[in-house]
Amino acid sequence: MNFNSYLNLSDGISNPITDWLAAHEKDIIHTADYIFHHPELAYQEKESSRCLAAFLEKNGFKITWNIAGIETAFTAEWGHGTPVIGFLAEYDALAELGHACGHNLLGTGAAAAACALKADMEKSPDASGTGCTIRVYGCPAEEIMSGKIIMNRHGAFDGLDVAVTWHPFDTNRVSNDIWQAQDIKNYIFHGVSAHASKSPEEGRSALDAAELMNIGVNYLREHVPGDVRMHYAYADNGRPANVVPDYAKTNYFIRSSKRCRTEDASERVDNCARGAALMTGTSVEIELLGSCKEMKVNRILAEIYYKAMSRIPTPEYTPEELNLAAEISKEAGLSNGENYFGGLEPLEPEPVPIAIGTDVSEVSHVIPTITLSAATMCKGTPLHHWAAARQAGMSIGQKGMLYAARCMAEGTKLLLSKPENLQKVWEYHLNTLETKERSFL
Repeated sequence: MNFNSYLNLSDGISNPITDWLAAHEKDIIHTADYIFHHPELAYQEKESSRCLAAFLEKNGFKITWNIAGIETAFTAEWGHGTPVIGFLAEYDALAELGHACGHNLLGTGAAAAACALKADMEKSPDASGTGCTIRVYGCPAEEIMSGKIIMNRHGAFDGLDVAVTWHPFDTNRVSNDIWQAQDIKNYIFHGVSAHASKSPEEGRSALDAAELMNIGVNYLREHVPGDVRMHYAYADNGRPANVVPDYAKTNYFIRSSKRCRTEDASERVDNCARGAALMTGTSVEIELLGSCKEMKVNRILAEIYYKAMSRIPTPEYTPEELNLAAEISKEAGLSNGENYFGGLEPLEPEPVPIAIGTDVSEVSHVIPTITLSAATMCKGTPLHHWAAARQAGMSIGQKGMLYAARCMAEGTKLLLSKPENLQKVWEYHLNTLETKERSFL
């Protein structure tokens, strides 16, 4: 794949950012490809985190490990002084599906953006990095909504002026999205074991309690706001059918586009569990695994990064890539009308609630945060799907990653071009924070 050709550098846009990305294209793709072929689950990302950290260290960043006491969390830093710009990288995979959320691309793209921005600053009159710090955060366990929440709790993001990240999707746009506020909980029921045929009356079934809880939640769905989502899975209790089970466990995700609605629904789900335990003579233990607010978007940042993105050509695709997109679309039953890729989507006038969540949302309430989206898959491809994983490991996904890296670097350069930009960003952040916090009361 030729970086220069697909990013249309013949349009006359050539600067230290594009020059660095073009010169290091092979190394960037190798990093993403290595992580793709070594998928690791939350908090197990030893190979992935080391690979990404090695890439950053090779390009002049100082690595610090065990952030917030997490073995697979790190920071990579260059420069000193303020402002401090943080790029948020992810690299955890999904069980069985691998990188069906494209985190091999996400982490590498964020790292590449930081390196390209560093190259631009080194070409400036002050090449020492004085007056600006670039920091990349290696963030584990996004898929279970955990890593950044723990890191934030330990103050890892304190002192940042802006947090920058992106996510693989099927479109190119500034993510003006309100990702959901959510709770992740385990409901663990304890009962009394007995022989299911000889003496069932002596047993108190934890599994009955779990099933009754889920029935209660299914009836509850009619009586919550339309944006509330409650979904669950059973954990294997390891008991045979001829034993009244004394143990059962379910895992719940409870979400909505506002924290106050999530908290209300979460309490009502708890009550379903308590009621089921009362009905069955069992007890229930409620374990909160993770909790976050909804995404807090920043209009000033969105407009600055959209302005930068509007100057950058979107990727072009070869006939072979278009044929692959057609094959994947047919096999997966995607609805795209054979229109596989598009240009830059317009910036919406208002934020858009979406039905997925990310632990980046927690960071957005502490630090002004911008998220970009880039097409690493053809239109209609859902996340957490084999079709997303397949494209994350081929040139289609890699083109989107390199495009995203350029957009993040160019957008941050534009942000820093005027000192008043950061002041406006923070004014907006603090004003909307006050308004939203009042709305939760």
